[in-house]
Amino acid sequence: MAEVITMPKLGFDMAEGLLVRWLKAEDEEVDKGEVLAEIETDKATVEVEAIISGVVRKHIIDEGTTAPVGAPIAVVGAADEEIDLEAILGEVSEREPVSETQESTSEPGLAKTEPTAAEPEIAFEGRLPDGVRASPVARRLANERGIDLSSVPGTGPSGRIVKRDVETFLREPPIPLVEVPRFVPPSERRETERIPISKLRGIIGRRMTAAKQQLPHFYVTTDVDAAPMMTLRSELNTMLSEGEKISVNDFIVKAAALALREFPNLNASLAGEEIIHHGEINIGVAVAVEDGLLTIVIRDADIKPLRVISSETRQTVARAREGRVRPEDIEGSTFTVSNMGMFDVDHFIAIINPPEAAILAIGSVQDVPVVHEGKVVPGQRIKCTLSADHRVTDGAEAARWLQVFKNYLERPLLLLLPSLLD
Repeated sequence: MAEVITMPKLGFDMAEGLLVRWLKAEDEEVDKGEVLAEIETDKATVEVEAIISGVVRKHIIDEGTTAPVGAPIAVVGAADEEIDLEAILGEVSEREPVSETQESTSEPGLAKTEPTAAEPEIAFEGRLPDGVRASPVARRLANERGIDLSSVPGTGPSGRIVKRDVETFLREPPIPLVEVPRFVPPSERRETERIPISKLRGIIGRRMTAAKQQLPHFYVTTDVDAAPMMTLRSELNTMLSEGEKISVNDFIVKAAALALREFPNLNASLAGEEIIHHGEINIGVAVAVEDGLLTIVIRDADIKPLRVISSETRQTVARAREGRVRPEDIEGSTFTVSNMGMFDVDHFIAIINPPEAAILAIGSVQDVPVVHEGKVVPGQRIKCTLSADHRVTDGAEAARWLQVFKNYLERPLLLLLPSLLD
């Protein structure tokens, strides 16, 4: 039976997506799980997979076209199957798409708010501040190589610059240029710039403002002895190749997931008058990307070995920064970890990512003097702050969760025991 492929929904605040490129032509065979098309959302470029095997019978929208979430984009069916395309599309069109405003105001845990007249509408089609249209991958590659995208010819839909255009420019630059930075005397003022807000930055701003205003946050901080974790990490990494080494964040994700098994109120979300205790423990990891943050998801982190968590995180972060995430990469987190340790940050607090009930903020591992058995000795400490929703939990429970989490990090062999016993 023919199946309609629809515009995927990635996060509750996504309203529409841009079809960048068809990877399967009409009348071309496709296997279940193969990539049909590339969709650009306000967060990243996502690959849309076929949900059945068959033949691409119809492209409903063209490359370069924007469509709302849930709108049909293609039909896949058997080669000899009789398909009433009008009936199929009519059935799908009866499902009324949910607008961004409707979706965001119906989110569990957030009160309904009316849009204000002062809030500007933000348009975004992969444009740079100077009006150049480019895909997230092309922007990232150009930024890494120091290329001015305004000088790169675009071959994508409507002249949009895509990855292959930047690669061609790198191989055959029209004019070799050597740019010498201009010396700016201390007494010379910088010019004032006005930079349009990207759609991703605008959505982050709206979501975090709503979360901060409507979720009653409270914060609990603890100081963890990081020396045992750092010692074990060093020993494990001597046995692993360069591409398999375990990070501090991997230990934190695993410890947080195991601690959540004992405190379901923190692996929860609020839906009206009900608290939903999620069966899965899916840890979101905040990742810095161009123009903002993206939360990638490590599913079932409580039952996965540390090495698997490390591998999955590395691969998913790479896809996020290349702008090629999959829907499952960024959907379904039940608790988030935000780690700024790599930026030499001592301590910070994070805003809860709705509809979750809590988020954990991690600072840097610091070399500090500590008192041990009456003597001052060198030590390693890391500050961890839990932000929690007071409608779902309270300070005492959050403090107990931090105690369990701290115990796992200070006795890190406990994080390896499940995999050793399997």
